[in-house]
Amino acid sequence: MTTTTELPRAAFPFIVVDDMGRPALTAQRCTKCGATYPDSERMACGKCGARADALEAFSPAMEGTLHSAVIVRRGFPGVEVPFISAVVDLDGGPTLKGTLRHSGFELDDIQQGRRVKVVFDDALGRQDKNGNSYIAHHFEPLSA
Repeated sequence: MTTTTELPRAAFPFIVVDDMGRPALTAQRCTKCGATYPDSERMACGKCGARADALEAFSPAMEGTLHSAVIVRRGFPGVEVPFISAVVDLDGGPTLKGTLRHSGFELDDIQQGRRVKVVFDDALGRQDKNGNSYIAHHFEPLSA
């Protein structure tokens, strides 16, 4: 039996897709120490050790600051290169890894401290065994 839906599936556990197919980010914050995590099912805080009852869910900001980035020139079969792999500190946390899109491949384009926004898009055309598509997060530079 195949079950195909018209709604995309989240490619990562910190992406939620509502009944209308709109994606959003979800995260957890420790109420004891303030550490943030890009997921919704942690059992304890990795910073202070507080148990799950000290973790609260929140919707993180959709903008952040580029922490680090690297131009990837060799990849797995089926993955187009080059692409920019980036680590972004979202405003108010958490930190996410993803792909920086719509930017050149010059060092000035990927400087630490550059402001970016989170966008959602198809996850490279990937589908599950039932033909359901996936949606993933990416980063794009904010206009200067």
